[in-house]
Amino acid sequence: MPSYLLTNVRILDGTGREPFAGAVRVEGPRIAEVTAGAAPTVPPGAVVIDGRGATLMPGLIESHAHIGLGDMNGYDLTRLPPEENMVLTVRNARTMLDCGYTSAFSAAAPKPRLDVVLKREIEAGHVPGPRLLANGPEITVSGGLGDTNLLHLPHYETPTFAWVADGPDEIRRVCRILAREGVDLLKLNLSGDLGTSSYPSDQTPMTEGEVAAAMEIARAARLRVAAHCRSAESVMMALRHGIEVIYHANYADERALDALEAARDRIFVGPALGLTYNLSQAAGQGRDGETASKRTSVVPAGTQTAARDTYQTWRIWKPGCEASA
Repeated sequence: MPSYLLTNVRILDGTGREPFAGAVRVEGPRIAEVTAGAAPTVPPGAVVIDGRGATLMPGLIESHAHIGLGDMNGYDLTRLPPEENMVLTVRNARTMLDCGYTSAFSAAAPKPRLDVVLKREIEAGHVPGPRLLANGPEITVSGGLGDTNLLHLPHYETPTFAWVADGPDEIRRVCRILAREGVDLLKLNLSGDLGTSSYPSDQTPMTEGEVAAAMEIARAARLRVAAHCRSAESVMMALRHGIEVIYHANYADERALDALEAARDRIFVGPALGLTYNLSQAAGQGRDGETASKRTSVVPAGTQTAARDTYQTWRIWKPGCEASA
């Protein structure tokens, strides 16, 4: 089992403590010792790495990963063939690891087996990437977020951006197929969204019966469930059905915010501010007039979204709450 001693580093240990000078000893895949101040005695056979004063910190965790997605504005998002999509996914996984992300909780893959195959290859040591909880395509309803007909593209038997399933029985079928293929998670698109849905963000096209059907299969297969929930009602629906991971929640009203706060010991809320921020920064910077116009048109809504996201995050994860770390 390999042994390493990292010396002359500024340690950020993730506990809230101020960074401090010290050394870290690693045995195999685990941190064995963190020492403040002078470096400890070098264990026999250990490889010493001089950090030259750089900061050493725990690996980052991506709680809303879409490792298999390509260009959000182009062909790659919806119609990239499986072979090219797998290569792209492997490249993205390496990029994530190189950027310091050592764990990823997938918020959906654009095809059923991309995450599953990637996870197996990473665990076998064949390709570099973060530890991964694998997901399948986002499960949506006709007209909901990810319904590719809204992008004037035909549906395929093998789903792309999302898998459209209407009614409890169809939802059960899709969930069973994904469980069969080896996913760790399911992702439900409860609310609408700006741009890729005929339902706006503050509406909830998925029904109680459809969500209940998905949760029935998830519990039987021992899968965790995450949900796209921008609307207040979708947040309440997710809480009623025991969904553990709620993304966005930026149109949550006082009732939904209170319910999220009351459930904070059993759920995780991921506002996903990065996309909103990037959209706001990209306004007017497109390489052609059409792209710039599209980006500019989304900014006012995106800016409002960012404000709501920030507010609801403050409400739910107040200072001192362990879940905020």
